[in-house]
Amino acid sequence: MKTKEFIALLNENGNKELVFDYNKGALVGANYHLTEVKNIIVDSVDCGAGTDFWKETIVQLWESPAELDKTRYMSVSKALQILNRVNEIKPMELDAELKIEYSNANFHTAQLFIDEYSIFEDRLLFKLAVEKTDCKAKEECGVPVEINAEKEACCSPGGGCC
Repeated sequence: MKTKEFIALLNENGNKELVFDYNKGALVGANYHLTEVKNIIVDSVDCGAGTDFWKETIVQLWESPAELDKTRYMSVSKALQILNRVNEIKPMELDAELKIEYSNANFHTAQLFIDEYSIFEDRLLFKLAVEKTDCKAKEECGVPVEINAEKEACCSPGGGCC
């Protein structure tokens, strides 16, 4: 999800609680704070000597140990106020991919992407997921590319899916 899409969703749902699901039903605690926003530039070279360049926005969440009894989540409007303030100080790249950085005692620090979201009467829920590492230069490096036989059969002429 792009930063501008995330902000647009916040703008449309200001009266709701902002909730994050970081691991298939495991929610970031209601005691979370939005503690940092990072504008990241990635300028890389892969193992096949291919170059790449992109930007990311990283929003860091932290659970306050002093607020373990908190039951109401941060409001979308409060998060939006924080992001607007950040944008005044260091403008965010609105076309950059947005990731959520999070950890707790039972979950390693990770930069998670938004896999999907749901809008409920009282909350805006973002489901996060881990992006797996991959080799971008499989052909150049001689790494066999797996072919999904089921998909191949489906999409072949006469396969019935097209």
